[in-house]
Amino acid sequence: MKDLSMHIMDILQNSTRAGATEITLEVLEDKTTDTLTLRFIDNGCGMDAEMLSHVLNPFFTTRTTRKVGLGLSLIKQNAEQTGGSLLINSEKGVGTTVTAIFGLSHIDRPEMGDLAGTVVLTASAYPDIRFIFHYQTDTVDYTFDTQEVVEVLDGISIQEPEVIQYLKEMIEENIKPQ
Repeated sequence: MKDLSMHIMDILQNSTRAGATEITLEVLEDKTTDTLTLRFIDNGCGMDAEMLSHVLNPFFTTRTTRKVGLGLSLIKQNAEQTGGSLLINSEKGVGTTVTAIFGLSHIDRPEMGDLAGTVVLTASAYPDIRFIFHYQTDTVDYTFDTQEVVEVLDGISIQEPEVIQYLKEMIEENIKPQ
């Protein structure tokens, strides 16, 4: 995957396929520790210990449409190439947390890509799922919550093209460096 937003999209889609009704994405940049953390928290079906032991195998997938599941193994590889790591915690019937830590300034860290577009595209594609996006750096602390957006829209669909464009611009404006 060419940038981190592609990894983010993949893991968010995993959460939706797991039946999550609430998904939180945290993007935490810490210059003092030189880390970029991506944390995904969902309340989907979760995994038992057996499935959890296989999820990083690129030739393991629960999908029936293909025989490989490269997403988690690729993000793990990208994180480790920057001196980081990948941790997956999951409990059957409770949900899953995936934490990917990257070396922030490492030359091998993929670019972020279109983070705002990825968040809005996912939120608008799954309007019945609550998405919470928290972005934090040394100068920015921003949270986007679709539950709040839906309340403000007061009956207007989050899937309307004008709403999607507005939300993308709003997120871009709020996460840009100060």
